[in-house]
Amino acid sequence: MSVGEDRKQDGSSSGETYTVRSMLDVLPVPSTTQPVSEPEKQETANSITEEPTLSHALATDDHEEKGLAQRKHHGEVANLGWNEKKEEISASLVGGLDNEDLWLLIRRFNKQVYHVKEVPTAVPGDLDLNIADEEEFSPDKLRANIERFYMTVVVGLLAVVKHIARLRSWHETRRTSCFCAAYFIAWVFDLIVPLLTVTVITLVVYPPSREILFPPAPLALVDSRTGGVQKPKAGVLGSTDSSTGAPQNFKGEAVEQEASNFFNGFTSIVVTSATGKNPQASPPTDSGSPDDVIPDPTGVTVAAAEAKDVAAGNKTGPKHDKTKVPVETAMWTKMRPIMHGIADVSDTWERFANALSPTPPFPKNIYRVRLAGLIAPLFLVSLFVTSYMFIKGVTFGVGFGFFGDPIISRGLKWLNHRFPHWQKLLELRNTILKGVPTNAQLTLTLLRIGEANKAPLPPPPTADAPPPEKPTEVTDAELRATGAEPPLNATEEELREAMEHDPHTAHETGGADIDAAKNSKHGKKGSKILGLFKGTTKGAVKTAIGTDHARAKVGSHHARNRLGAIPRPGAANLTGPIDFKARYEGRKGHVYITTKATIPAISFSTDETIEKIGSADREDLHPLWTIAIGDIAELRKVGGYGWKAKIVVGWSLGREVADGLEITDRLGNTKRVMALPMRDELFNRLIAIGGQKWEAW
Repeated sequence: MSVGEDRKQDGSSSGETYTVRSMLDVLPVPSTTQPVSEPEKQETANSITEEPTLSHALATDDHEEKGLAQRKHHGEVANLGWNEKKEEISASLVGGLDNEDLWLLIRRFNKQVYHVKEVPTAVPGDLDLNIADEEEFSPDKLRANIERFYMTVVVGLLAVVKHIARLRSWHETRRTSCFCAAYFIAWVFDLIVPLLTVTVITLVVYPPSREILFPPAPLALVDSRTGGVQKPKAGVLGSTDSSTGAPQNFKGEAVEQEASNFFNGFTSIVVTSATGKNPQASPPTDSGSPDDVIPDPTGVTVAAAEAKDVAAGNKTGPKHDKTKVPVETAMWTKMRPIMHGIADVSDTWERFANALSPTPPFPKNIYRVRLAGLIAPLFLVSLFVTSYMFIKGVTFGVGFGFFGDPIISRGLKWLNHRFPHWQKLLELRNTILKGVPTNAQLTLTLLRIGEANKAPLPPPPTADAPPPEKPTEVTDAELRATGAEPPLNATEEELREAMEHDPHTAHETGGADIDAAKNSKHGKKGSKILGLFKGTTKGAVKTAIGTDHARAKVGSHHARNRLGAIPRPGAANLTGPIDFKARYEGRKGHVYITTKATIPAISFSTDETIEKIGSADREDLHPLWTIAIGDIAELRKVGGYGWKAKIVVGWSLGREVADGLEITDRLGNTKRVMALPMRDELFNRLIAIGGQKWEAW
């Protein structure tokens, strides 16, 4: 029996069964105990219609509110606006979700997911694309996780801090008065905990209450110290969801750029600290001095730090410093669990956000009712438990935890022996947050909706022009007050002045010492040296590219994989949704996907006619290789060049590098397609089109 048949027998065969399933969905109990009871049991699916997970089932469901991608389409696939400008895609692609929000999710998904493998066992929370326990570490992936942490947790906590500042400031007098009166009335009658639990339950179950109790305001417009109006750090209110208010072309773009600059700024501070940069102690410089000739060394970390120690008369290197190797080894060894921990925190934050405000096609009320059901007993208990009883219980728990190790260790040993992997059943994603997706799992479900209806979601549009330096349009959805008070208790003139563009605000710091530490100064001759070095490097890179062509002709495998990795300026590289320009073993051609065939597959062909008439409904093509979609077991994004060469190419030539994709089937056969300008788009189609359950690596 297939997975889909199991699911249908369990969930939709009768009304009675459906009611039981709904009750089980509301309860915070695991959807399956298979990881503990049958850890070796494997179930695979070859098609999305077999519904191996909740994500697959939602993708193939008949949704009440339909967008373009949720309507049945005939033919190979429907082109819903691939490579079009956002103004040309006016209709909603997914019902109940704005196109800007959809593109935001896809854009961040492309940066987050690099490598996936098929997992044949049951998945936690009935949703796939969880992070593997043995996830691979790389500095680039660490950067992506820190940026994601900023966009979710840091920005969310900043919003909490600014809401608290608004309440404490008494600028919004009526709202703060109501909060104050409710708190002290509850304090007088010893009902603080019941008041807090009722408030939380209300916020969870009734979403409109959130904007009544905590009216929205752009983050950048609120001063975190005074709770009043401030000039955004970007000098203009160009976006409402970012901490700086920077202008943006697409929703969420400013926050993504903030996250990138947050990481860059943090690493820059670390580098300047490691190199011993101390502008206050530096002597004055003039033309021709060493400081004027030598470039700023903050681009080199370890070498510059060691040079600083040598200049101070210290002995460096492993021979003299016996802590260097073990400390560096220990730090790099701990990077993987640290990266995994950051990802887990971000996952949990996203799950709670998606439980409180579900995005279609996920159910609207099940998760909120489940959360409220867990908080409701606290309200009932708080009516009868006195503060004395609470303190006695807490102190007993502290004492038992400190002195009860013999009992605790024996109990854990028995559990591990009797129920191996029992901890996995108690994870939040298996209990309280069961069936609640992370943003990556939500995006994968949306991509599967498009594939299930033969209407692949188009990639996020791009814009060549910089965002305009003008205030964004602010509506009641972004700025309003509760009752008759003006927003932030500010006048129209104060708000307008704060939103208008001021070119000097973005450069203001806390003082001259911060300016001196922040600014990088190469000097005139230093800049000339950098320019000369850049020109020399550019010539060397072009020579290396030409050498690759010669080496490829004589059989160099690595040189073949690098051919075409740097597209020519002005080349038409935009393709899809069926055909994707690529190279295989250095040969020009197209990767194309066929879904109308008896067995959907991905193939590679060097036929030049694909460029003009495509590959749809053609039987005259003779591909070099073909892999059935249902047989794909692993997908991995790979670079067109190594990371060092990529940096040099980007710096010297100022051009984008086209990367590649590695596809592995269930028999272990691997095909690597390179020079793939639309790699992310092909990856997204392949990850969503089949019935595989994925795990992120």
